[in-house]
Amino acid sequence: MEQVEFAGLFLVVLFFLLGTGVWVGLALVGVAFVGMALFTARPVGDAMITAMWSSASSWSLTALPLFIWMGEILFRTRLSEDMFKGLAPWMARLPGGLLHTNIVGCTIFAAVSGSSAATLTTVGKMTVPELKKRGYPERMVIGTLAGAATLGLMIPPSLTLIVYGVTINESITKLFMAGILPGLVLAAMFMAYLVIWAKLAKDYAPTPEPKISFAEKVAASRFLVPVILLIIAVIGSMYAGLATATEAAAIGVLGSLTLAALQGSLDAKSFLASLMGATRTSAMIALILCGAAFLSMAMGFTGLPRLLAEWIGSLGLSKFQLLMALLVFYIVLGCFLDGISSVVLTISIIEPMIRSVGIDVIWFGVFIVLVVEMAQITPPVGFNLFVMQGMTGHQMGFVAKAAFPMFLIMVAMVFVMILVPDLATWLPDHLTLAPG
Repeated sequence: MEQVEFAGLFLVVLFFLLGTGVWVGLALVGVAFVGMALFTARPVGDAMITAMWSSASSWSLTALPLFIWMGEILFRTRLSEDMFKGLAPWMARLPGGLLHTNIVGCTIFAAVSGSSAATLTTVGKMTVPELKKRGYPERMVIGTLAGAATLGLMIPPSLTLIVYGVTINESITKLFMAGILPGLVLAAMFMAYLVIWAKLAKDYAPTPEPKISFAEKVAASRFLVPVILLIIAVIGSMYAGLATATEAAAIGVLGSLTLAALQGSLDAKSFLASLMGATRTSAMIALILCGAAFLSMAMGFTGLPRLLAEWIGSLGLSKFQLLMALLVFYIVLGCFLDGISSVVLTISIIEPMIRSVGIDVIWFGVFIVLVVEMAQITPPVGFNLFVMQGMTGHQMGFVAKAAFPMFLIMVAMVFVMILVPDLATWLPDHLTLAPG
């Protein structure tokens, strides 16, 4: 009975605190504090200090601010402009034309960013005006960009995968490897949708691009060289087992600083802006993780996760049924919470459930990132929708409708992963990895 009372109190206090505008991290601390004070005999202060310090001092967490800083540095360079110049000649002849630059550009930038918002903003600030100028339907410009930017959460380095790995004490490097193939398959599905739409749509009549020779296309590709080299340095060092995720993040920061300096876009103002932006984002995520660690400890003392896992086990759900229940659960949760908050808020309860039915935790990490991606483009708290609204000036309803086909493609991708689990597990199982 005590566990049921704690669960009820947990929901009431959490929604009250979130409804009053309290930061998510502080809301989690508040719920845990009240729960431990009422339902356990352990000194709350000691427990809170122990849990929060253990979370904040995790070595795996070191990669997080470094990857965020790398993305902030690249956001302030001419990277997106150069990417568009390099990609446009190759994309122009495909059905769907330059709309493919949104998807391919986001896929490439995701491999050096780790953030959905940074990917969306960086790629969008160059492609949106260029595509509108060329007469592409605005709903498709917005929809493809909002959907493809979510790849920043899956393709390594992924901030959400780092948070998931730290929370369940799993290898960040293995999780990064697991996200590669599903991310590329999802990008291919986005592009396939564009091809089909371009063949069937009646309002598809962009300004034709001038024909250029193969040699000119190759020459334009030189603009992609800096970002490709950075991807090789960051991701390749982990693939080859030469660096852990944290060491690869440090390589990425040094590489992005070098790239910015060579472009002439690195000055004291942009350097300080990138540092402060990374500090703010890192501090926000660290506070959420600390609050989640304290809440997990409080739940552990009440026995709520064990009770819930036993109840789920008593239902006799198969793997597929449990995954479908979690798919709906996270889609609904994502309508009200950002992705990282959704992960840290629930994983201490969800982890024993998935282990009890034999679901691979590495595979589940990619699954949970995929469903969290959907939350980025579902109202009312879809963060990518807010960014697109600010970038284009359209109403939220228009932006959400434009992104809805991409949401459906992500749902289809969930079933692809269930049918072909090796998409997420093959690389971690077959590549030599550095520990960590």
